[in-house]
Amino acid sequence: MAKPNYKFDKRQRDIAKKKKQDEKLQKKLSNKPVAKNPDGTDVVETTDAAEGVEATTDTPSSP
Repeated sequence: MAKPNYKFDKRQRDIAKKKKQDEKLQKKLSNKPVAKNPDGTDVVETTDAAEGVEATTDTPSSP
């Protein structure tokens, strides 16, 4: 009997999760109103996923 390939299954789950997140982002962006520049071109503002996230680093103190 063949052993299950857990790495393959995990990779497939990760791909499906990423695809779902991308579809959700596209849906979110498509619902966003489009602003116009003074020259008549469309402007679509995108937000960075890491925006507003502060990174803190804890350095271990020496005794």
